[in-house]
Amino acid sequence: MTGAHEADGRTLDDATVTAIADELARAEAERTTVPLLTARYPGMTVEDSYAVQNTWRRRGIEAGRRPVGRKIGLTSKVMQAATGITEPDYGAIFADMVHENGSVIEHARFSNVRVEVELAFVLGERVAGPHATVFDVLRATEYVVPALEILSSRVEMTGRTIVDTISDNAAMGGMVHGGNPVRVGETDLRWAAALLYRNETIEETGVAAAVLNHPAAGVAWLANKLARHGDVLEAGEIVLAGSFTRPMWVEPGDTVLADYRELGTVTCRFV
Repeated sequence: MTGAHEADGRTLDDATVTAIADELARAEAERTTVPLLTARYPGMTVEDSYAVQNTWRRRGIEAGRRPVGRKIGLTSKVMQAATGITEPDYGAIFADMVHENGSVIEHARFSNVRVEVELAFVLGERVAGPHATVFDVLRATEYVVPALEILSSRVEMTGRTIVDTISDNAAMGGMVHGGNPVRVGETDLRWAAALLYRNETIEETGVAAAVLNHPAAGVAWLANKLARHGDVLEAGEIVLAGSFTRPMWVEPGDTVLADYRELGTVTCRFV
């Protein structure tokens, strides 16, 4: 196609990438879903999908949205099994996606609404690839805090691939942070565990080592992946390191609470 970037793994031209990004932005604003991208663009690659996501993110910034971090997805075997997707991905977090502990959140803001249990790394220093390690991440981390990620899929879910998911900002809808922020070394992050409740019933449990054997490994993976796209993780950014439970579907009226024991609790209610 004219203007395509075959040398960097892309098959779609810039105009098509922009059209897809705008379609997904409309779906987010109108709270709808779009048909599978991979069904309409069968040659679409992972690099195409990151180009779509980066265009969507840039246009969001141009419209006044403030970027505050990144999310990593599909870092645990349980999440890969739940989605049928076998490699991690990442998405952008804007300030308007971040909610305080105990927030009441409008369910209709999102599509295909699910919740995951995660640890959020708040960086005190930048982390740059392409050779970032777990130790670089631990040195750079100011503190780690419990979080819930709210998934929202703007692409129809049946039959989707990682290409659809990455284009859709890795299904990032929002996040809730809470509990007890800890410094690296104050607890064994691999053994950080959570009980996930919906309406006083335990639905999921998990341990953070499920995320690539150490949740900081996901952040290192992200820094190295971003380096391929000319980007770094900056000081002050929030990084959601990936879920260590399966996604839990939620409906209007549901109260969600994750109990992380010594790391405290994080909760929200959907209306």
